[in-house]
Amino acid sequence: MIFSNPEIWALTLSMAIPLALPAVGGTFSERTGVVNIAMEGIMLIGAFFGVAFSYWTGSAWIGLLAAIICGALTALALAWGAIHVSADQTVLGMGINVFAAGLTTFLLNTLFGYSGTPVNTPKLPSFSIPGLDAIPYIGIIFRNQSVLMYIGIVLVFLAHWFLFSTRIGLRMRSVGENPLAADTLGIPVWRLRYFGVVLSGVFSAIGGAYLSIGILNGFTSNMTSGRGYIALAAMIFGKWTPLGSFGAALIFGFSTALGIVLQGHGVSSNILQMIPYALTILALTGLIGRSTPPAADGIPYEPRR
Repeated sequence: MIFSNPEIWALTLSMAIPLALPAVGGTFSERTGVVNIAMEGIMLIGAFFGVAFSYWTGSAWIGLLAAIICGALTALALAWGAIHVSADQTVLGMGINVFAAGLTTFLLNTLFGYSGTPVNTPKLPSFSIPGLDAIPYIGIIFRNQSVLMYIGIVLVFLAHWFLFSTRIGLRMRSVGENPLAADTLGIPVWRLRYFGVVLSGVFSAIGGAYLSIGILNGFTSNMTSGRGYIALAAMIFGKWTPLGSFGAALIFGFSTALGIVLQGHGVSSNILQMIPYALTILALTGLIGRSTPPAADGIPYEPRR
């Protein structure tokens, strides 16, 4: 029985984390009132520069740090255009996605040639948690997983606590619901919006690095394969909460894992690979359930003088 096989649940976790991290990052951005559909591009930026610096320095941890910095800088550009210039946030996000796809492909071919990144590029370690791997069934699910998977799970729970149980989290949510009222109370609207967008860049870049130096140790053009858009759907399906986004990411991750497992059972691989994208369309059209975004999401705001 496929569903009783712990390997499919291990694969589900592995496939869910690169969706959950950008989804949580997008939650921070949109909870402060800035629409962020640039997760796909930021993931690509994080994935490429994570691999590049991992190879150049011989350290995958430095590669992860470089991915985070580059993702934050890309998100900072998005924040400046959305907040200071009041540009159309959807168009701006799509522009970053297109730019990132072209830039990473160009840099890949220019710096590493058409043979791609070297096979000896360091990757982040995989390990099993002592004691947990001895538990029947559960131990198999968490056995020999990437360190970024464990870090990702911790980050999801920390993000939920931060957003809903701290004063700054409350202020961030207030900025996304009623920026005028927040401004009247002396809450720095622009500063918190910048903070939320940059956090989204950090989380998205870690998600991209998970693909390139967490699971693999290389980069290929457009290796995110639309995961940033699936993360957007997970964020909406999760009703703009970190834990809800993680739950939705697990659903999408399971559909991907199921497609991989069923490929050897006579089912068309093309149909199976379509499952997560079909779920994305259903989530974005509201057919799975109605989700209400923050009231001021996507609405530019000019602080009072």
